Amino acid sequence: MIYGVRGGSKMLSQQQKQDYEQNGYVVLADFKSAAEIAAVRERAQHYIDQFDPQSTRSVFTTRDQALATDHYFLDSADQIRCFFEEEAFTDDGQLRQPKHLSINKIAHALHDLDPVFDDFSRGPALASVAEDLGLNQPLLWQSMYIFKQPGIGGEVGWHQDATFLHTDPISVTTFWFALEDATLDNGCLWVEPGGHRGPLRELFVREGDQVRKQRLDPTPWPGTERAKALPVRAGTLVCFHGLLPHYSAPNRSARSRHAYSLHVTDANTRYSASNWLQRGPHGPPLRGFR
Repeated sequence: MIYGVRGGSKMLSQQQKQDYEQNGYVVLADFKSAAEIAAVRERAQHYIDQFDPQSTRSVFTTRDQALATDHYFLDSADQIRCFFEEEAFTDDGQLRQPKHLSINKIAHALHDLDPVFDDFSRGPALASVAEDLGLNQPLLWQSMYIFKQPGIGGEVGWHQDATFLHTDPISVTTFWFALEDATLDNGCLWVEPGGHRGPLRELFVREGDQVRKQRLDPTPWPGTERAKALPVRAGTLVCFHGLLPHYSAPNRSARSRHAYSLHVTDANTRYSASNWLQRGPHGPPLRGFR
């Protein structure tokens, strides 16, 4: 069910809390205004304008992230960096289209290093939602501006976010904002309602500069009979549990599907030293929503 913002209040109702407990996600329409969305879209364009596409060929893919991972990616926890779509290049290494239509995402510390994204990522409304979802001391670990480019927007295969940001006990929670309408055609989210009550299937483990994916449980990913599409309008916030299986199809349409996501853990849990994302000693301090 998609809920509207009740009378301007961003607190969750008892029914919304129950739905989150049961399904592992909640959809909140009209959470961000058109002006707020325009501000972060304009700021993302600023970073693309500044980006030199000859400086890196780092690609984001979920098909075999361990093989695709490089220092540019591993060292981005406290940086703002651009990553290309998997299909952005020709066989001889040239961009198939202009750079602004080639970037998969900008990540991973927009929320801490840029004032526009800081404003978008924090505030009493988000703090209230986080508290209602059970995050007692939220910490914002990473942010991603995701483009899902027209024609070449990459598939993001079935996964659980606790695979990549593991805590004991599991606390990672995703706050996903639609910056454009997300549809079946341009690669909206798909989820497995109630799937967060299942096991953690994989761990993405970092050992120094090497990463590997470790299989923990043989439970298969959901098929079409258990998957639910979440087409939403721009301004919608989708919150989901770190164990919830989710997916998005490739975008073969002529329209992009811009989104912005935050991954948040609870400071009362132990953040794994083997997570790929580790803040360096000179990076900005971790903060919550306030």
